[in-house]
Formats: sequence, C-alpha cells, structure tokens
Amino acid sequence: MSEEETKVEAAAEAAATDDSTTEEAAPKKKGKKWPIVVGVVVVVLIAAGAGFWVWHEQPSFCNAICHTPMDPYLPTYEAEPGQPATDKWGNDVADASGMMAAVHRVSKDQGGAEATCVSCHVPTIGEQVSEGMNWITGNYYYPLEERDLEQLVEARGIEKDAFCLNESCHNLTRDDLIQATSNLGQYNPHTPQHGEQTCSSCHKAHRASVNACTQCHSEAYVPDGWLSYQQASKLEVA
Repeated sequence: MSEEETKVEAAAEAAATDDSTTEEAAPKKKGKKWPIVVGVVVVVLIAAGAGFWVWHEQPSFCNAICHTPMDPYLPTYEAEPGQPATDKWGNDVADASGMMAAVHRVSKDQGGAEATCVSCHVPTIGEQVSEGMNWITGNYYYPLEERDLEQLVEARGIEKDAFCLNESCHNLTRDDLIQATSNLGQYNPHTPQHGEQTCSSCHKAHRASVNACTQCHSEAYVPDGWLSYQQASKLEVA
C-alpha cells in the first residue's frame, strides 16, 4: 500500500471514529431534559394546589364537596339582606337581615364584613379530618344538628365570646355591647340580668335570629327579619 493510500485510509478511520463518538454522545443530551420536566410538574402542582386552596376558602367548596349536608346552607349565605329568603331547614324568612351568614357576607360598604365560611368556621386540621371521615362514612345527622358557640370553638380551644368578640370581627367587650344597645332599656339583651347569655342564644347564622328575651317579655323589641321566641319554637326542622 502506498503512502498516499495509507493516509487516505487513516483519515477515513478517524472520520468514522468521530462519527461513532458523536453518535454515542448524542443520547447523553436527552438526559438533560428531566430537570425541565420536573420543574414543569412542580409548577403545575403548585398552581393547582394554590387554586385548590383558594377554592377551599369559598362557600362553593363546602357546597360542592359535602353537598348532601351542606346544600341548604349555601342559599342562606347568598341571600340578600332586606329580601325574603329560606333558612337551612326550608322555612320562609321574611327578611334575610335576620340571618347572620347573609349579613356578614355583604361588602363592608354595605355594613357587612365580606366574610366567607372560614371567616367564622376557622378550620383546624384535626377538625377537618374528623368531619371528612364522618362525611365519607355517613356518620352524621341530616339535617345537621345546630351547634352552640361552645361546640363551635371547641376545636380551636378559645373562649365562647371570642367567636364573635375578637380583633378581626367585633372588637368589643361585653360592657361595650351593653352600652351599644342601652337604648333598649330594661330589655337590653346584653345586660346579664338573667345571667350572661352567649351570642348564639339570639344571633343565628343560617336561620332567622331570635330575641330570646321575648320568651318572657313579649313587649321586647324584635328587629326586622328576626323572630320572637314563640315564633322560633314553631319552626319546622326539615
């Protein structure tokens, strides 16, 4: 073989070696895509989680997830104060202003608090897990039993008054309340003349509120949309 032929053959072998190396190295580039894929998945999961959390704080979440026991509650929240409505048991309500859920929902410009379900029913992990298991297993009464303030704050470990009287909601003391309704005179419901009453004795979120004083004092003032004790005792529990 001549020297010229030897050089040509060597060049061909070198080129073949380079092509082989390139072909072997090429697959390694594919491995660099996995961080991008993982990053995209993480972003999607974060976005989905954030969206779910926002929905979790909306009344529609309660209605959509636990629709069997919660269906009657959403309309009481969406009711318009000053307009007729229906309570959680299906009873007619002359004026939704008597239902605290409706009153607290409206904008602050309208005198409300722009509240959602979790503004009042502040969820704890333990409480949510327990309620979720009860719903899945059907271990609940329907319609749901009405709970008093002591039961509503039990999971959070706070005082009953703190459900309403706190810095985020009604930043008042009991004495402030007495002064605020002093115009009601001897039938001032916030005066503890018969022992201190809880807020939920009169104020109802998902049905017309009740002036408990009218149990004995028929002449006590009953606000628009509210019921007397006698009227409330005749409500039908669906």
